[in-house]
Amino acid sequence: MKEIKIFCPATIANVSCGFDVLGLCLDTTGDQMVIRKVEEPGVKITKIIGQDLPLEAEKNVAGVAVLAMLKKLNNTTDGFEIEIYKNIKPGSGIGSSAASSTGAVYGVNQLLGQPFSQHELIAFAMKGEELASGVPHADNVAPALLGGFTLVRATQPLDVIKLHTPSELYATVIHPQIEVKTADAREILKSKLRLKTAITQWGNIGALVSALYTEDYDLLSRSLHDEIVEPIRSILIPAFDLVKEACKEAGALGSGISGSGPSIFALSKGEQTAQKVAEAMKAVYNKVGVQYDIHISKVNDQGIKIL
Repeated sequence: MKEIKIFCPATIANVSCGFDVLGLCLDTTGDQMVIRKVEEPGVKITKIIGQDLPLEAEKNVAGVAVLAMLKKLNNTTDGFEIEIYKNIKPGSGIGSSAASSTGAVYGVNQLLGQPFSQHELIAFAMKGEELASGVPHADNVAPALLGGFTLVRATQPLDVIKLHTPSELYATVIHPQIEVKTADAREILKSKLRLKTAITQWGNIGALVSALYTEDYDLLSRSLHDEIVEPIRSILIPAFDLVKEACKEAGALGSGISGSGPSIFALSKGEQTAQKVAEAMKAVYNKVGVQYDIHISKVNDQGIKIL
């Protein structure tokens, strides 16, 4: 195989209570990539359609991730060209940099005969995330590569678990047309927590994981609560509290900030409720005059895929 075309899915990170450890994969939204093996050694990004991003491999998250993988293999002879078709806007909060990083390492791994497992690719994709945000987090790249819900138990050494996904779970995501850079959203977070706050957060994370396996939607709803990040980051997002209340009234299990924002996600039982939630979200932003994109998606249990 000399060339591969792949779908690189969008993701929701944190999922309310799971800052930097929980993530889920979307099905209907994502980028596409074409990667081909060439004679000249190294990595070249030859085309980026949809967004104005660096073509230099060392300055692009896709290039950095692949270079890390080739370094691990001590591979100085193979060459690759990458075309990126961006549908996920940088700074949207649904894993734009993760889509590029995971797509690149997945595609090159396929062309090399799969020397690495899907789990092992996470570490290389994290190098791209480090370039984008300053921190090598895995809560977007893990679900993009593995599909479904993932839990990052640790990053040193890397330990990621794929969780069960309830069959009727749908996500609705609205993206107000502003950009919130991940690095900036991290900068405003507090470095210390009250013990009582941390205990509440731990309880919600444990309950959410249990709810996924037991498909207990009521417990899932009670667990989608963030004590730590949402109260601070929500000030960066227009009409956040209004959208959150509208989601609840429309029947959502819960809602919160997708990644570092400004996108807001809601989880629902069933597609019909997810559609109602979308209409409720749109009504809020139509009233306040904020432009937006909106996505409705079943949780994608496969993750990245070959087209």
